[in-house]
Amino acid sequence: MTPEQVAAASKPLVLELGEAFSRCPSTLRRARLLGISGWAFYITGRAGALGDVRAETVAAALGFIAPEAVADGWDAAVRTVPPLEVAGANLAECCRWGATNLGDAPETSRLAGLLRRVVDAAEGSGMPLFAAWRAMPVDDPTPGAEAAVALLLLREHFAGAYLLAVRAAGMTPLEAVLAGPEGDAGAAACGWPPPYPPVGPLVRRRLWAEAVTDRLVSPAFRALAPGEGAELLNLLTAARLHVRGGG
Repeated sequence: MTPEQVAAASKPLVLELGEAFSRCPSTLRRARLLGISGWAFYITGRAGALGDVRAETVAAALGFIAPEAVADGWDAAVRTVPPLEVAGANLAECCRWGATNLGDAPETSRLAGLLRRVVDAAEGSGMPLFAAWRAMPVDDPTPGAEAAVALLLLREHFAGAYLLAVRAAGMTPLEAVLAGPEGDAGAAACGWPPPYPPVGPLVRRRLWAEAVTDRLVSPAFRALAPGEGAELLNLLTAARLHVRGGG
């Protein structure tokens, strides 16, 4: 498999596994312990790695979430707790989830090692959230935690590449969300208020942006030796099955 083929095939697996910890009830309880809402924890937990910046900067980095919705979560959180502290709590929850849910998955150490090589080789230019998260220190050295953190980082790398590709396609982030599989419901979930523009002319551009995303991310997968790309896909598939309760 070529690096671009591995990137394309791994993308849905990484996107699912890289955010699974954020939906865990224990992660949501951490928000209450910090005295902030679940939405504020999601926005600030994800973007808090950028440090003490303005909501407008956060909205630009996240891209696909409406600026007003970003500001609601970010401003509410920073009035109570520093952004880096929320990001640290988010990272701790990611590690906890990984140790619990991936620690006994098949060949977790190997999965973590392959993912780490890809993450270390990834280009961070134009991807501030990915770069900020890659600079965050990780205190849990267990294989499950390392795999979960690497999945979080690779997910941010894919997300950053997709945002660049969407803009290169001449689309706004809202248009990309509307042209995606969730359509209007996805736009509403990201805080964009209706009415929405028609999506018909946008679908082809979105597909082009998806292909460009794979090309932008593919250089990171060149860190893998021949045959390791297919091995990584097998391990990711096994990890997803394990997390879903099938293994």
